[in-house]
Amino acid sequence: MSTVTKPKIAPEILSQIQEKFEEERQVIVHCCFQNNYMVGNLVRIWPSTFLVDKFTGYSSKLIFWENIAVFPYWTDIPPVKEYCFTLIFSALPKECKVFDFVEEVIQGKGFLVTDIIRNETDVYTIKLT
Repeated sequence: MSTVTKPKIAPEILSQIQEKFEEERQVIVHCCFQNNYMVGNLVRIWPSTFLVDKFTGYSSKLIFWENIAVFPYWTDIPPVKEYCFTLIFSALPKECKVFDFVEEVIQGKGFLVTDIIRNETDVYTIKLT
């Protein structure tokens, strides 16, 4: 019977791996938009959408989106339906406890959700209006 031995990894390499893992952490935001109208509604997200640390002002950048159009294109929302999509942002600082969801736009009014309390999973669901 053979025994399996675990490889030994130098502590300094483990430390570097952990640092890189912390650096690469991403924040997932599930967004839901309610269309209360009897006709379709259009929605999109701008690439200038950020998560902003409430105390340091650090901005986490949008790096991926799913199920939503990005400016200049639009997504048609069916009448009287809630429509959900997912955004992925770069990591927030470890020290961040509260942040804002900020969409900076040059036309109209961007989405804004303030005072989001940070959790251990860095996965959030927000309602957009």
